[in-house]
Amino acid sequence: MSKQVSQSVAEERGEGSSVLVGRYDHALDPKKRLTIPSGWRKAMGNPDFVYAMPDRKDRCVNIMPKAEMDTLLDTIRAKALFDPALNRVYQVIGSMSEQLDLDIQGRIRISDKLLQFANLKTTVAMVGSFRMIKLWDPAVLGPQDSIDIGELDRALAAAGL
Repeated sequence: MSKQVSQSVAEERGEGSSVLVGRYDHALDPKKRLTIPSGWRKAMGNPDFVYAMPDRKDRCVNIMPKAEMDTLLDTIRAKALFDPALNRVYQVIGSMSEQLDLDIQGRIRISDKLLQFANLKTTVAMVGSFRMIKLWDPAVLGPQDSIDIGELDRALAAAGL
């Protein structure tokens, strides 16, 4: 089942705003479902559904609550309503994304095409990424049994922080 690799912390910061952090390595069940940790579900407002889409730069799948998808779509909408290139963006995002219902136990079933995109076969590393959850092949991330300050420094430096 689910193995917590590092302590999950999910805090609500007012309505519609949450923080998702931590890592869980979770085995896909025989029906290829995985369970979103209850703390993360609570931080997302106990949604009935989430969105899944491939990551733009990495071979992982992004799981987004409705508020995060709304933010993405608002950003696109703000550019131009009748811009053909932006209409193409809507079409591409729509064709590659999925709305996934959570069952009573908090499980979701991601399509085979998204599982294949991220090379998710038996075990999934679920990583809290503040505003969304990223699903990785655990072999790509490696074990999470220590803290690499150098990795933190490189990530912050790359973002100009």
